[in-house]
Amino acid sequence: MISKREQVISALFNKLKTLETASVKIYRNLDKPQTVPTEGMIVLRDGAGDEPEVLLSPLIYIYEHLVGLEVLVQNADSTTRSSLLDNLLVSIGSIINTNRTLDGLAEWVEAKAPDFNDDPIEGAATIRSATVQIMVRFFTTDPLN
Repeated sequence: MISKREQVISALFNKLKTLETASVKIYRNLDKPQTVPTEGMIVLRDGAGDEPEVLLSPLIYIYEHLVGLEVLVQNADSTTRSSLLDNLLVSIGSIINTNRTLDGLAEWVEAKAPDFNDDPIEGAATIRSATVQIMVRFFTTDPLN
């Protein structure tokens, strides 16, 4: 039996996987990547949930789980880096806006504004990244399920 939390995170990951191509890779809980594919990569981190809101009759736990996305691109040209990163962020937004309930598994899915970072690499092109928190609100009748 798969927990509701795992169902929700897996559904989000599967939606993001639709962005994967030969030059864009999507991973879940990947350790620090050694290389960044040509047009970028997205790493979904399972994140953490807050304390649930509890309804007593019937007993329902309402979670707002924060899933983290690391979106990375690497290119020697800063304009190209910014453009590639922006394209990935717009694509992620489109996936979320198209299906805010993850086919009924969640009550609501919403991305927060990204935090940007440039990481110069000695002897290689700079990596530009964005960290995006995605709030997934879902219900369950058991906090371990």
